[in-house]
Amino acid sequence: MNKKVGVIGAGNVGATCAQYLAEANLADVVMLDINDGIPQGKGLDLTQAGPIRGYNAKITGTTSYDDLAGCDLVIVTAGVPRKPGMSREDLLNVNAGIVGSAAEGIKRSAPNAYVIVVSNPLDIMTYHFWKVSGFPKNRVVGQAGVLDSIRFRAFVAMELGVAMTDTQAIVMGGHGDTMVPLPRYSSVSGVPISELIPADKIKAMVDRAIDGGGEIVRLLKTGSAFYAPAAASVEMARAILTDEKKLLSASALCEGEFGLQGLYIGVPVILGAKGVEKIVELKLTADEDALLKKSAATYKETLGVLGYR
Repeated sequence: MNKKVGVIGAGNVGATCAQYLAEANLADVVMLDINDGIPQGKGLDLTQAGPIRGYNAKITGTTSYDDLAGCDLVIVTAGVPRKPGMSREDLLNVNAGIVGSAAEGIKRSAPNAYVIVVSNPLDIMTYHFWKVSGFPKNRVVGQAGVLDSIRFRAFVAMELGVAMTDTQAIVMGGHGDTMVPLPRYSSVSGVPISELIPADKIKAMVDRAIDGGGEIVRLLKTGSAFYAPAAASVEMARAILTDEKKLLSASALCEGEFGLQGLYIGVPVILGAKGVEKIVELKLTADEDALLKKSAATYKETLGVLGYR
């Protein structure tokens, strides 16, 4: 029997997640959205692409959380997207209501599911989902670090003209302006990028990665990124569904790791069949540690806005 994955939100990110999941033949997919007709229509459209795209996954749409029963994993993409001039933090209160409702619905209908949160502001929404759902911390993880890392990897490949799949990178910290790319741990087929790229160009790529989502928002003018966020989400889903034990950067609950306590933030994790199976504590320089602590302090303060202390 196929695995079953729920996708909350049938907008650009959610529908693209469903497409990538199907094309990877990872699972049957149920898309849920409050706008009746949209998830059903997109599900039918994706199903009809199957004969040519080479997948046999069952893709359905619904407005009822009851249809998530039996889901092995749920990807939460629902929320208001960023618009030009809007920060991730601007989305806080409205998306907290949406994600809280999703947490209640998933808790009721798919109480054993693993959950990947994509809704922004990412680290705050992941914490909020974890608190509302009451799920164990290993079963709730935020997508951000994978997205931030693949953006940096793409910039490295673009700069050097090498295969994107040969690049590796780690980005820590919150998914926003305080993220902490780590060029020291970035490489091409094992060769540190410091051996391949001048320091000033590395700094420019770091800055571009930090502004990665904002750059796309400014270009699109009426929306935000969805191909790369969906790809990052499905990469995480694959690691959990197929027990890959993959080392990825993701938003996980820190309880002492890196000297951080009681918040979700981007850190290197091992993702497998038990969700977040381990947080990998890399050795950081004093400057890197200070940037991570600064990022954590920002998100601790933002959690207070939602009443978390």
